[in-house]
Amino acid sequence: MPDRSLAGKTLFITGASRGIGKAIALRAARDGANIVVAAKTAEPHPRLEGTIHTAAAEIEAAGGTALPLVVDIRQDDVVEAAVAQAVQRFGGIDILVNNASAIYLAGTVETPMKRFDLMHQVNARGTYLCSRACVPHLLKADNPHILNLSPPLNMETRWFENHTAYSMAKFGMSMCVLGMAGEFKGRIGVNALWPRTTIATAAVRNLLGGDEMVNTSRTPEIMADAAWAILTRDAKTTGGNFFVDDDVMRAEGVTDLGGYSVVPGAELTPDFFV
Repeated sequence: MPDRSLAGKTLFITGASRGIGKAIALRAARDGANIVVAAKTAEPHPRLEGTIHTAAAEIEAAGGTALPLVVDIRQDDVVEAAVAQAVQRFGGIDILVNNASAIYLAGTVETPMKRFDLMHQVNARGTYLCSRACVPHLLKADNPHILNLSPPLNMETRWFENHTAYSMAKFGMSMCVLGMAGEFKGRIGVNALWPRTTIATAAVRNLLGGDEMVNTSRTPEIMADAAWAILTRDAKTTGGNFFVDDDVMRAEGVTDLGGYSVVPGAELTPDFFV
């Protein structure tokens, strides 16, 4: 495409109040994009940084226009109302980023059914619901995309055996890519993006490995830059891909990825599923 910019585009990003979702929002904001910050956190959380309002302020400061909305993607009416508000405010939706996700890494017996239900409601069902609500508007847009933050469909025992419930829920997001990319081929670019390494987010610090794992991770900016690269490609010919962040960056001509490391030179921790 001759003009690789998200200027004037409207992005509906779930879970955009912090972490990777916010990083993608800020990268788009630097182009002058409109960002719908669709997330649950409206008031400060004791263990998690950021709210929809602090994220919106950062987006505005970066050059974008923000619409912060309290959205629980498990609720049909809430998602549909948020999409309607976004269309009313910005005139349409160009891009949907399904970033919101729930995680609980445990074995079968150790995973309570309420956690199983939460992961499937947020990850698989929430992705499907947000896509379903946005598709009618995306079909009217110029170069529309759906990008799911979900892994390649590597159907191997090793990716399931330690946390079957979580893997099922994340692969549900990827199956949405597989199906919708075919369904909307040539009309909406539907793709997945996943990190090669752990990414320095609150989930990694609080749930996976603390500061030690954060220090062997890359920053969210590699995911943001990779997402930007995908979302500025031609949607008619970019669909059904399960992208990995560093592969995307190398394809963009970025050969030195050292600047994305939290601790320069540290041995990086591989992420799940790759």
